[in-house]
Amino acid sequence: MSKPKLLIVEDDEGLCSQYRWAFPACDILMAHARQQAVALVRRENPPVAIMDLGLPPDPDGVSEGFATLTEALRIAPQTKIIVVTGNGERKNALRAIALGAYDFCEKPVEIDVLRTIIERGLNLHRLEEENRRLAAVPGRSPIERIVTSSAGMLKVCRDIEKIATTNVPVLLLGESGTGKEALAKAVHDLGPRAKQPFIAINCGAIPENLLESELFGHERGAFTGAVKQTIGKIEMAHKGTLFLDEVGDLPHPLQVKLLRFLQDQIVERIGGRQKIQVDVRVVSATNANLDEKIAQGSFRGDLFYRMNAFTIRIPPLRDRGTDIVLLANFFLNRFNQEFGRGLRGFSETAIAAMNGHEWPGNVRELENRLKRAVVMAERRTIDASDLELAPPSAEIPDLDLRAARLRAERDVIQEALMRSNGILSAAARMLGVSRPTLYGLMESHGFATEAAKAAEAGVETTLQNEQG
Repeated sequence: MSKPKLLIVEDDEGLCSQYRWAFPACDILMAHARQQAVALVRRENPPVAIMDLGLPPDPDGVSEGFATLTEALRIAPQTKIIVVTGNGERKNALRAIALGAYDFCEKPVEIDVLRTIIERGLNLHRLEEENRRLAAVPGRSPIERIVTSSAGMLKVCRDIEKIATTNVPVLLLGESGTGKEALAKAVHDLGPRAKQPFIAINCGAIPENLLESELFGHERGAFTGAVKQTIGKIEMAHKGTLFLDEVGDLPHPLQVKLLRFLQDQIVERIGGRQKIQVDVRVVSATNANLDEKIAQGSFRGDLFYRMNAFTIRIPPLRDRGTDIVLLANFFLNRFNQEFGRGLRGFSETAIAAMNGHEWPGNVRELENRLKRAVVMAERRTIDASDLELAPPSAEIPDLDLRAARLRAERDVIQEALMRSNGILSAAARMLGVSRPTLYGLMESHGFATEAAKAAEAGVETTLQNEQG
């Protein structure tokens, strides 16, 4: 691996020499004045820089140092700049941090302290680069509006692709904010009805006395205030898709009428006698436990079985692993553009706080927290306080590169085993390694290899018997 670049902006030759031998693990770039420093930042894009605020032609002041800092961050906002200040000039250090500097170190410089700050800066830069890479390629989701790389959510997307081409009713089950409407729209867009209407109605947001009219429409004079004929949502969805959100809140009398419609695709407007034949695909969604509602008698079992020819369970955000940071970067990029901000990422505490939060409001909650943070953040990076999340009580995860690689390796092996249903030969092909290599990796990470081999042998024997 090539050495990480470390830019040093310092006009003291003695200190420059000290820096050169103090950081042998880095590729040292040296600049003595603003113009030279800016040129190196533009050309080399270093992950970390050490910058003295006292630069010529103002070596006894800080004006040139602050000008260099501002210009460098404008060119490469992702660079972690560590400012060096004179003893007792803490106010200048704090001003530099407010302008976007990563950290500061006071003279006389303690090399061990500075080395620790540089290592932390390099680790954070690597983490942010990975987050930006993930955000630039928002997962392997085949559905346009779904940003994910988690195995559970990718399975949901693949199931949506399969059933979209059919005409069966679909029931989406998941907590509020998990993206049920986006998935319902995907069922519509990926199917043969894509060019026809997609009509959505929230059954829990409309008063019971108005909901029937919204669904089925009404004739003029059907009730007080019915001054003209009104087409209902079901008729409006003719040839297309009707999305019934929060169908678990549907009043019992309307459940009977909806069941009748699902059976024969015929509607009657309120106050009308004409039977109107329609062709509508129905996608329903709820965050309620319909089995409990059926047991309590508040939801009809026959309607439930009519609606759930195919049921899809959407995992909550807290069970989607790295999707939290992936989505956070996606929303950060979107809101940076929308509000004209230039925020460059998340602090370590923000990432730890997001990963530790339960997200009861799921993706919708994350989106709203990011929108507020992008508007209100006063620093160049978003912190836990900007997200209105409590800082994690536990320690921030170890950013040691070797430990991080081992964690990533274990996660990838686990996902490959999940996707291959425990068939080691298939998992090895996905990982691009031989089967013996996979055995060794599994043993080193504590996976039960003997049980896995036995299970795979059983699967292969079964397949051979079926083929025979």
